[in-house]
Amino acid sequence: MSDSTRSPPAPSLRGLAAGTIAGVSLLTAAFATPVAAQGVFFPETFTLSNGMEVVAVVNRRVPVVAHMVMYKVGSADEPRGRSGIAHYLEHLMFKGTETVEPGAFSKEVSRHGGRDNAFTSYDYTGYFQTVAADRLEMVMRLEADRMANLRLTDALARPELQVVREERKQRTDNSPQARLGEQVAATLFVHHPYGTPIIGWDGEIAALTKDDAVDFYKTWYAPNNAVLLVSGDVDVGRLRALAEETYGRVPARPVPPRVRVEEPPTAAARRVLLRDGEVRQPSFQRHYLAPSYSRGVGEHAYALQVLGEIMSGDTGRLYRALVVDRKVATSAGLSYSPDAFDLGRLVLFASPTPETSMDALEGAMEDEIARLMADGVMADEVEKAKRRLRFAAVYARDSVFGPARTFGTAIATGQTVADVEAWPDRIAAVTKEGVDAAARAVLGQTNHVTGLLLPATGARPPAGAAAAAPGGVR
Repeated sequence: MSDSTRSPPAPSLRGLAAGTIAGVSLLTAAFATPVAAQGVFFPETFTLSNGMEVVAVVNRRVPVVAHMVMYKVGSADEPRGRSGIAHYLEHLMFKGTETVEPGAFSKEVSRHGGRDNAFTSYDYTGYFQTVAADRLEMVMRLEADRMANLRLTDALARPELQVVREERKQRTDNSPQARLGEQVAATLFVHHPYGTPIIGWDGEIAALTKDDAVDFYKTWYAPNNAVLLVSGDVDVGRLRALAEETYGRVPARPVPPRVRVEEPPTAAARRVLLRDGEVRQPSFQRHYLAPSYSRGVGEHAYALQVLGEIMSGDTGRLYRALVVDRKVATSAGLSYSPDAFDLGRLVLFASPTPETSMDALEGAMEDEIARLMADGVMADEVEKAKRRLRFAAVYARDSVFGPARTFGTAIATGQTVADVEAWPDRIAAVTKEGVDAAARAVLGQTNHVTGLLLPATGARPPAGAAAAAPGGVR
């Protein structure tokens, strides 16, 4: 999945650029979820009297804790035509309460030697702090306060709208790769809100008001629609008492169901071509709708993760074929993200060498996919990929922040703690036949979207693709 992080910017996970998606896919695999049988994280869970779920992962390597509140709402839950509210509200959550001055939240965390930030995704919104273990109570009280007592005025809210628009300008409008990704997503998802950028369309952002944000806050920001995640040097008994003293005092409220429109079937391959004078390295990407853990053929999700491990990386099939053997690309891979509330996506990506035309690069990529579809993967490739993925889950125990993000993402997108814990066992159960079936089910679709990023001059588009203005879709 993708997200937008409040200033100061953290590395964006919005991932519409193919290379970024590959990094996110690897991160997801590395933090993806341990199992009780293997004893990777040993999470402890409980639920407060107001319905707020709590997940604790004890890690005493250093006297530090990661504290996170994840709300089960994101940009895909916004009213149609009002894009950007979820991310706008994320910014406004730092504008104070009756007892905390605007901006004082982050200053207080920093004064105690901690760090804080927030992020908005299609499916969830998270607020987190990393602090010394003995400062946990402080951040819990601050976070619980703004869950219930956010106070906004037009004088605070209106200037922040310009901050959000400037963020969009810097991260999207000024980035050819991001603009292409935005247009590809809007073309892949013709009806579903995953086709609308998380940060919002600029014209709709400009029209947002304080009341839009307040209504969204009052609708979705309830303890019974949130998950508290604490990872690190924490005593679970003390955590339970603190959670009841802080979050437990916030009354539960009715929360509407998350009603999403279904993506209609599409029967045609589509192409998006963007030319820009800032582009120095052309790139190719092809996006397919794919099952997630929660939607579509769920068992394909684990097989597709194994497929991504086989096809990507410096030893992956696509790199070896296109970069090492055929020497038509400087990079190549396949990425897949399964942790969406609705359908996910699978992406093929590559960048050509200076001597290679985009036609030749695309043809070489299609040759490799045709070979995969005809011959499938090899049994030893599957076993090696599964082993690497399961090792990555073990290495994840060294992270303080990773477990909180992993469990929060899973619960906010329809999984359970048990699903998270079962991940290595489910990966271990993947077979060659399962990988072949999943690959053919997804890559056999003809309704994919191909995105091409080219310099303004000097590179020819593929045969049959007419040049378009930046952001043009055909």
